[in-house]
Parts: sequence; structure tokens; C-alpha cells
Amino acid sequence: MHKTCSYKPHLMVGDQSYPAYELRNLLSYLKKQFGIEAVEQLCQEIGVGENELVHSQFVYVWQVDYAMTFLQNLSQDPEVGAKAASDYQVKDLGFLLGYLTEYTTLGECLEFVIAHPELVGSFSDTLIRNEEGLLKVRWLNTNKLDVNKYSCQFQHSIASLMTFARELTGIEVNVKEIALAEPNRCADFLASCTGASVRFDAEFFEWSIEHQLLSLPITFSFAATEPCITVDPSHSYISLLLTELRESAPELPSMDAKALAQNISSRTLRRRLSNAGTSYQKLVDQVRCQMAIDLILSSERSIESIADLMGFGDVSHFRQSFKHWIGHPPGHFHRLNRGKDKASGSLN
Repeated sequence: MHKTCSYKPHLMVGDQSYPAYELRNLLSYLKKQFGIEAVEQLCQEIGVGENELVHSQFVYVWQVDYAMTFLQNLSQDPEVGAKAASDYQVKDLGFLLGYLTEYTTLGECLEFVIAHPELVGSFSDTLIRNEEGLLKVRWLNTNKLDVNKYSCQFQHSIASLMTFARELTGIEVNVKEIALAEPNRCADFLASCTGASVRFDAEFFEWSIEHQLLSLPITFSFAATEPCITVDPSHSYISLLLTELRESAPELPSMDAKALAQNISSRTLRRRLSNAGTSYQKLVDQVRCQMAIDLILSSERSIESIADLMGFGDVSHFRQSFKHWIGHPPGHFHRLNRGKDKASGSLN
């Protein structure tokens, strides 16, 4: 079958690893805008100190997520995610520089970023599409985050990518268009820092870039780069739990059954997940949602067949669940993301 898009179920949560440079940058921006007391308060709440962070390669996803929400709540600025990202410099990427030295074009670097969430961090699943000379990167809110929080993370991601792209190539690289799934508001800074046309009230959060820009050569001088690092997922309790859930899908155990299998109480399991900023039901929904999306986009099965395969006795229950997960019923989601698209999924 000719695939119409490339789906990347790369949402990371809880105690999974996230690059520490992201948190260092957020603390730096927070200090400049709100002072050392705000930084000290945040560090106390996430349990990591500035001095400790200087020597860290990775932190937890929940710590970066908490820091971004802390900054967003403190500033009350809908563009603070983009503003914090505009302070980035390539030299701040630490061990990631060792990977980027292998690539010669901007497109190769972007492909690495999209393909390796365990190294660069990811707050979202993504759909990659190619159409009409554009590469389009669509974010899917499979974790059901508040739209303002999700928008902040999306803006931070695209603004940082453009900041890095310009320094890597030495050229004013701009985004073609940014679509925001939120009501119309001022987005002057986001438009200025990305060079994009910003559209509101979209069905999804999405950004696009012209294919020709992906062939730009990397001109940045990678001097004294740090060694490459691999991430061991066994250090993450949530990574292991998600693996177990995916292996048992579509028959996903209840929280009580999962706790019993791990020889712990349900209360202990609930507390472990709560401390990492998530819950058992959220992880179950994430696995089921990602499975459903993959089946819809990568097979010719009917919605009825997918519902049956996933263990839903009633197709209407599946439709309701899918709309709860992703914000659209499965048929509408299918038309939006396959429709007339002719994307091969390649970044080239």
C-alpha cells in the first residue's frame, strides 16, 4: 500500500529521559526575566539544583514539562515558549553535537531530530507529510494536554528548531506556515522569530518548511564536540511499563492486575506514576490511542474492523473513545490525515 504519511508515536512522559540542555535554557530564561528567586523556587519544586544541572546530560521529562508550565503560569504570555527558545545556541546542545557532525545538510539534521526522541526529547507524537514542495510536521495531542500548555510546547519546539537551523547553516531559514489549534490572538513574536505565516483555529498544530531549504549545507564549525551518548530505557519505570502494555495490547490489564503482576500494591503503582506526573489510565489511553492511529493510517481496514481488532465490542464505543483521545472521530481523522495527501514519509 502507498503510505500517505509517516506516523511517529514518540510522545515521552514521566521519568523517561529528556536532554538537560532544555531545562538549563528554561532556567536561564527564567532567571533573566523573573530573577534568581523564581529559579530557586522552581529548582526546589522539581528537585534539581543549578550546579547539579550543569553536569547533567539528561533529566526527566516531567521536570522539563513542569518547568515549562511554571514559566507559562508565571509569565501569562501565550508566546513565552517561543521567546524562551529564541535564546538557544548550537553550542548548548552538548552531546548532541557529536551526532550532528555526521550530517551535511539541514534535512539530515531534521530527520535525526524527528527519528530520535530518546536523545532530543519529544512532547508529542507527529505525522510527517510531503506535499506541494513542503515538508509538514503535524503534532498530535495524544496525551490530552490543555491546549494552552500544548501550544507553549509546540511553539518552543519550532522556535528552537529555527534558531538552531539558522546557526547550523548561516542562512536565515524560515518556516512557511504555522497552524495553531487555538483561537485567534497576537502571535507577532512567533511570526517574527520563525518567518512564518501563522494561522489560527486549525484542526491540528502543524508547521511546514519548503523542501529546498532542507538541502542547505551545514556550515557550522563543530570544534571539540562531546562524545555521543546512548539512552538506557531500563532506567525509566514508565518506559518499561509502556513496553509491557504495548506487548499485551489490545488486551490491556487493569491497574490492579498490573500491580499484582509486579508484586506491588495498587496504591504503590498509583503513587509511582503520580510522582512522575502521569497515571495508569493515561498510559493505557496513550497505548490504545497510538495503536488506533497506526492502524487507521497504515492499513486499509475499516473503522469497524479496527474497533473489533482493538477489543471494542461496540464500534460506537470505539468512535467515542477515539474522539476523546485525539479530538476527532476516527473517520474525520482518517480524511484529514490521508485524504488526497501523497506523502511518502521521506524527509528527502
